[in-house]
Amino acid sequence: MNFNLINVQIPEIIVMALFGVILLLFGYRVKQVAFFVIWFLIGYTLMQNFMPTLMKWVPQMDTELFHILMPIAGGLLLAMMGLSIEKLCVGGLVFGLTMIITMKYFGNDVPTLCVGAIIGVILAAAAVNMMKPAIIITTALAGAYCLTVALLTWQKGIDPTIFYFPILIGLTAVGAVFQSNSTKHL
Repeated sequence: MNFNLINVQIPEIIVMALFGVILLLFGYRVKQVAFFVIWFLIGYTLMQNFMPTLMKWVPQMDTELFHILMPIAGGLLLAMMGLSIEKLCVGGLVFGLTMIITMKYFGNDVPTLCVGAIIGVILAAAAVNMMKPAIIITTALAGAYCLTVALLTWQKGIDPTIFYFPILIGLTAVGAVFQSNSTKHL
């Protein structure tokens, strides 16, 4: 498993943790903002993972500014796209989160990505058929992911190979239960 966490500074970790708490506990209530934030994080993360390949193709653009702006541009592009259609947004979020987890923790080789994509498509189709629970679970998972990465990045003494999935699953469950109970009448 590849547990290469995001290389971020303390202010970025704090912002990521704050977005994580908001998504984890209030994702359904602020779903438009949540969709924007989640799509931004997916675009940012995917572009960060794509940067080494992009630098091989366009080596003259290998500057610090380019390394900062490209993930932000990728995040903004996906965030704006994600706000357009709710069902596409939910399906895409589920697929995107599945692919991020696949790439970060199981590898980038073609067979692994194919399996991740197949699982992502199946989960996305199921999510579109159950919108409210899917939004709650997806936003809780995205919030749990942000909090888990922030925690494991900030606290170097916690072994991510042991604690990543238990923390992610536990936080997702807490967030989903909290959101379900707080949005019963919506």
